[in-house]
Amino acid sequence: MFRHIAVAGATGAVGTIIRQLLEERDFPAESVTFLASARSAGMQLQFRGESHPVRELTPSALEGLDLVIASTPDDIARESLPWAVERGATVVDESGAWRMDSKVPLVVPEVNPEAIQGHQGIIASPNCS
Repeated sequence: MFRHIAVAGATGAVGTIIRQLLEERDFPAESVTFLASARSAGMQLQFRGESHPVRELTPSALEGLDLVIASTPDDIARESLPWAVERGATVVDESGAWRMDSKVPLVVPEVNPEAIQGHQGIIASPNCS
């Protein structure tokens, strides 16, 4: 179980859907952190009936997380997602940044769910859907 999770890109269109799905599916987590750009930091997002502040996606914001679900632009993913791995988190990335990296498994759950076993911290998704 992932106890402490984050959604990176939480204020974007895909981040909004991720939040909705986590809530609808009652994803088992003790805490959920919402991360976004400095421009969005300080906004309040509703999740599970409570208001949560959006934090800026920085190395320190990734401390203590077990799972990061990321939907950010490719350049932000390349820069920031290794910070999460360095701090012990597993990352599921929906950008195109890691899809062609031979060290990062590209996982389509309906096709190759076993590929997740070989991850080294980052798991690529074929696209945001």
